[in-house]
Amino acid sequence: MARSQLQSRRVAAVRAWTAFVGEADDPVTTARPEIIDSWARSAASLTPDVREAPLADEAETAAYWNASPLQAAVERIQAELRRTAEDGDLVVAVTDPQTRILWTYGGRVMRRKAESVNFVAGARWDDQSAGTNALDLANRLAEPSMVFSAEHYASMVHNWVCWAAPVVDPFTGAQLGVIDLSTTWDRTHPIGLATARMMARLIEAALPKSRSHPGLVDLEEPTEPGLVMRLLGTVETWLDGQRLLLSRRQTEILALLALHPEGLSLEQLHALVYGDLAVTTSTLKAEVSHLRASLGGQLASRPYRLTTPVSTDVELVLGLVRRGRVAAAVEAYGGDLLPGTNSPALTELAEQLAVTVREALLADPDPDAVLRYAERSPYDTQVFEVCLSRLSPTHPAVPLLKGRLAAARQ
Repeated sequence: MARSQLQSRRVAAVRAWTAFVGEADDPVTTARPEIIDSWARSAASLTPDVREAPLADEAETAAYWNASPLQAAVERIQAELRRTAEDGDLVVAVTDPQTRILWTYGGRVMRRKAESVNFVAGARWDDQSAGTNALDLANRLAEPSMVFSAEHYASMVHNWVCWAAPVVDPFTGAQLGVIDLSTTWDRTHPIGLATARMMARLIEAALPKSRSHPGLVDLEEPTEPGLVMRLLGTVETWLDGQRLLLSRRQTEILALLALHPEGLSLEQLHALVYGDLAVTTSTLKAEVSHLRASLGGQLASRPYRLTTPVSTDVELVLGLVRRGRVAAAVEAYGGDLLPGTNSPALTELAEQLAVTVREALLADPDPDAVLRYAERSPYDTQVFEVCLSRLSPTHPAVPLLKGRLAAARQ
């Protein structure tokens, strides 16, 4: 962008920020809705003249980093991250899901600027700790975000521009944190956001392939033709026996299409994915286009529907419940549906499915199934109590259930 354009943009950002913090009478008309929302969140916790981000416990941060799959992934692509930082005089940061910085590397100039405001490992950069910034937006909104100059709530980083993108575990669908690229506002470039996205994909591709995850049932890789989706607890998608690596949003769209085999119109799909969010249909069309390419064209339009055989663990669990096979349903229920999803339709379905499994278990409290359920819901005392009331005192599961019940009541 031309220097004059950047200067005009900076002036507009400063004017909007000044109006918001009460130092001018002009209404806030130029700031984006997500920026204004974050400003309000920030203002509830801190003042705009905060000088540095707060630091978490150093030993705890180091222990978390060493145990995180992010550590191994960043180590594998560290040369690429450092080269990007040095070539662009950027500071690069990787966070945890709470926007605590776990790792940073900076170019010569930006490293000093970062250290002066605690943009360092262990610092908390959620907007209620350090004010509006791209790391927090990307983490909370689960999408790439940019914050320019005075769009930051804290004046300490008004000279910065930041681009951040979520890092998602392709094995579980869980958001592990974000990667952020920051530099001075006058070095703003249109490719910044795309670079953050690319770096996030590099980290995801470098994550260790052989890892254990809580609640993950050891299942063989599907080899049958068609689309196979595991959406409960762990998230995996396979097409004709080949694993697909999709973004969180693409997985949400594909899950909705898999669960609506009759197809969905553009408007229906938009409502199920985004709800009331101000997201254009062209954004959804772009996501569907990328998804169609990943599926080898097996996604029809008008309505949008999948043209390949589809199976999901959601349908498996519901089918087992309908047939009265409660123990098998609990075994197949690996956990919450698409943990951390932002889709209102999938959030509602997740709640319905959890209630369905629980109610089936209350009606038929098989002790082995209840103990399996307890691994995922250790504080659901009613399920334990109902099961105990149906068993004789000498049943071998009684001591285990009583132990679970006692632990849940502590």
